[in-house]
Amino acid sequence: MVSIDPKKYGLHQRVKLKGAGKEIFILIERKSRVIMKDGNRIIQMVEKIKQARPTKKISVLSTAPVCRKTEQLLLKNNITVKKTKLV
Repeated sequence: MVSIDPKKYGLHQRVKLKGAGKEIFILIERKSRVIMKDGNRIIQMVEKIKQARPTKKISVLSTAPVCRKTEQLLLKNNITVKKTKLV
């Protein structure tokens, strides 16, 4: 996976983006649970990325547990959530 500059998509520089082929991953590296407020923020980020790259598939890689309702909201917006280990 290659690191991507978030400023290219109009996102804050603290947002971690990785790319692999035709997919872009939003990295969430923390220990606390991902809640609905975070889910809404993720959807806004995805919309900004889609404006620049409409053909890319966007997913979330999270080291934190994701609230069930938040996961359903993201899936409803075609954003897959993949869990990963803390490195």
